[in-house]
Amino acid sequence: MTFREVADGVFVRRHESLDLNCGLVVGEDACLVVDTRSHLGEAADLIAAVRRVTPHPWTVVDTHAHYDHCFGNATFRPATIWGSRGCAADLLATGEAQRAARVAELLADGDAEAAEQVRRAPLDPPDALVDDVAVLDVGGVEVVLRFLGRGHTGHDLVVEVEDGRDGTTVFAGDLVEEGAPPAFEDAFPAEWPATLGRLHVMARGPVVPGHGAVVDAAFVGAQREELLAVLAAVGEGRLDCGPYDEATMRTAASRLGETAPQVRRLLR
Repeated sequence: MTFREVADGVFVRRHESLDLNCGLVVGEDACLVVDTRSHLGEAADLIAAVRRVTPHPWTVVDTHAHYDHCFGNATFRPATIWGSRGCAADLLATGEAQRAARVAELLADGDAEAAEQVRRAPLDPPDALVDDVAVLDVGGVEVVLRFLGRGHTGHDLVVEVEDGRDGTTVFAGDLVEEGAPPAFEDAFPAEWPATLGRLHVMARGPVVPGHGAVVDAAFVGAQREELLAVLAAVGEGRLDCGPYDEATMRTAASRLGETAPQVRRLLR
């Protein structure tokens, strides 16, 4: 697995494990790494790949607090790690539960070595916290970190990289999912379409999803329409007529039901 350049100085590494994407932005004398994988061994592999592209010192961004995006953080220290304020809080609040669930999955799959790696991964939350917008200078490259609203989680951070030609590359984290349905387990389904609408407006080039192939603004718009269709199907009480499989629809409805009494009644 190697980094692929999707814009000038902007790279994506797509991993076989979980079809996860990590990003790399290379400036004149610095670089930025987007997400750090599931444990220290995977993070070390990512670091080796970064070093095949650039020797520059790095800063790190976590798009959100799910284990596959940030359990490798400690390997990148003592560098600064950026994330939303909610990301830092959520990693501390849910990290051990995430760890236990992932270890159980890996053991069920017979991968004891990976399970042990996840078990030993430190919980190392971001220390440079974003409430709304932060602008970074990565060796002369402007990178903007934005919280556009709740969606896949309550704290998703988008990484926007200017290319100097009125275009951008956007690392969207799991706000955008290619190749599989969006994950609703920690989501805010009623707010997610509006957040994707804001992302759709700002997308002027490649959009890198948290998992799957690199997409574009049209894909973001289409996924927003799918999420609106989820809301419509749940509102009609027809979980079998949405755009995703019924299990995914039920998870979305369950998340909606935490705040919507009419949805709670549907699920009884």
